Amino acid sequence: MASRAQPIDKGLGLAGSAAVLAVALLVLLPVAAVFLRADGTGSIGSYGWSVIRFTIFQAALSALISVSLAIPVARALARRQFRGRGFVLSLMGAPFLLPSIVAVFGLLAIWGRSGVFSDILARFGLGPLDIYGLTGILLAHVFFNFPLAVRMILQAWDGVPVEHFRLAAQLDIGPRASFRLIEMPLLRGVVPSALLVVFLLCMTSFAVVLALGGGPKATTIELAIYQALRFEFDLSTAAILALVQLVLCILVALLALKTTRATSFGGGLSLVQNRWNNSRVLLWQDAGLILFSLTFVALPLLAIILLGVNGLAAGLPNSLFQAFVTSIVIALTSATIAVTLALVLAHFIHHLRATTGKMVEVLTFLTLAASPFVIGTGLFIVINPYISPFRLALPITALVNAVMILPLALRIFLPALTRIDQNYGQTAKSIDLRGMARFRILTWPLMRGEIGFATGIAAALSMGDLGVIALFAPPDIATLPLLMYRLMGSYQTEAAAAVALILVISSFALFWVFDNGGRHGSHP
Repeated sequence: MASRAQPIDKGLGLAGSAAVLAVALLVLLPVAAVFLRADGTGSIGSYGWSVIRFTIFQAALSALISVSLAIPVARALARRQFRGRGFVLSLMGAPFLLPSIVAVFGLLAIWGRSGVFSDILARFGLGPLDIYGLTGILLAHVFFNFPLAVRMILQAWDGVPVEHFRLAAQLDIGPRASFRLIEMPLLRGVVPSALLVVFLLCMTSFAVVLALGGGPKATTIELAIYQALRFEFDLSTAAILALVQLVLCILVALLALKTTRATSFGGGLSLVQNRWNNSRVLLWQDAGLILFSLTFVALPLLAIILLGVNGLAAGLPNSLFQAFVTSIVIALTSATIAVTLALVLAHFIHHLRATTGKMVEVLTFLTLAASPFVIGTGLFIVINPYISPFRLALPITALVNAVMILPLALRIFLPALTRIDQNYGQTAKSIDLRGMARFRILTWPLMRGEIGFATGIAAALSMGDLGVIALFAPPDIATLPLLMYRLMGSYQTEAAAAVALILVISSFALFWVFDNGGRHGSHP
C-alpha cells in the first residue's frame, strides 16, 4: 500500500467505491438479517467459550506450522531451476484446491486407522494411527494450507531481481549473510500476510472439523454455527457465534496489516532465476525439502485417484454431465467476479491514504470471517418474501463463492501492485500513463503471474465448494460436490468415489490452465 494518498482517477474512484459497497452489502446485510430474525435468547455459555478457545488455538497452530514449513520449501524452489519445476508448482497448489471432504477422504486412506501407514505399523506390532481430534485437524489444515503458503511466499521471492544475488555472489557473501540482507526483509513483508490468510482459513474451516474433529472437545465456531442452524435452527446462538467470529477475524486482520511491511528491491532485468547457491550441501538440502513436499502432497492425491478409478469401473450416475456443466459455469463466473473485484479494490486501496486503505482491506476480510452458512441463511431470509431462493440457487452460489475468495485474491494482488509502483511508478507518472492504458502496458505484463494464480485458485475453489449450494439447490439441480454428497448419503460409495475423481481432475485442470497461462510469458 502506498504510504500516502495518490491521485485517483474518477473512474477508479467510482469503481472502487461501488466494489466496497457491494462487498459490505453482501456480508453485512445477510448477517443483519439473521440478527433481526433471531429472538435474542441465545448465549455463549461455558461450552461456547471452550469452542472459541479451541478455534483460536488450532487456527494459530495450523498457521504457524504451515508457514514455518513453507519458508524453507519456497526458498528451495526459488533458487533451483530443474525440469518439471512448473509441474511441481502446479502440484503444490492441488491440496488447497481440493474439495475438503475429498481431501479428508484421501488423508484417511494414508494416515487413518485403516490407512497405508497404519498397515505398515501393524507389521511391526504397533497400533494404528488415530488422526481424529486436534491431530487430525492440524494434519488436514497443514495439508491444505502449507502448499498455499509456499506459493504465496514464492511469488514474493521471485520478485527479487536476480542482480541482487549475482552481486552477493561476486562479493562472496555467504548464505547466512545473504539471507539476512536480502531474504529476511522479503519475509517480513510477506509472512504476516501468509499467516493471516492461513489463520482465517483454518478459523473458518468446516468440513475438516466435521470429519476429523472427534467430538465436542474439538469443535470450532464454524461447526457450532452449523449445528445451531442445521439441527436446532437456533438463530440467536448462531448470530452470537457469528458476531464473535467476525470480531476475532477483524482483530487478527488488523494485527497482521499493522505488522506487514512492503519491501522494495528496485528493478532489474530478471532474465534468469539462478541464485548462485551451488554447493553440494545446499543442493541436497533443497532437493530433500522439495522431495518431502511432493511426497506429503502426492500420497493422498494418489489414494484419491486409485479409489476413484475403482469407482469408475462400477459406472457413473446419470446426472453427472449436468452436474459437471453446472459446476464449470459456477466456477468460471465466480472466478471472474472475484478477480475483477480484487483488481479494482487493490488499485483503489493502493491510491487511498494508508489508514483508509487498511479499513477497506479489513472490510474485505469480513467475507472470510462471516460464516457462509450465516450468509446463506441471511440471503434466504432477505430474498424469500419476494422470490423463491431456489430459483436463484446458481447465481447466488456463484456470487457468494466469489465474495468468499475475494480476500485471498486481494492478498495476492496488493504486494505485487505495491512492488510495481515502487519500481516503475515514477516513470509511469512522468509520462502520464494512467487508467486502462497503465494497466494494459505496465500492470498486466508484470502482474500476469499473480492474476493467473488467483484466477486458478478462485475457479478451483468454487468448483469444489459445498456450502451455499447445499442450502439453496432444489432436488433437480446439483453441482459435482453436491452430487457426491448425495451419493455418499445414499451409501453409493463407489459412485461417490468416481465423482470425487472427476471433481479433482476438473478442479486441478482449471487451476493449471489459468496458473500456467498466467506464468507463461510473464515477468518473474
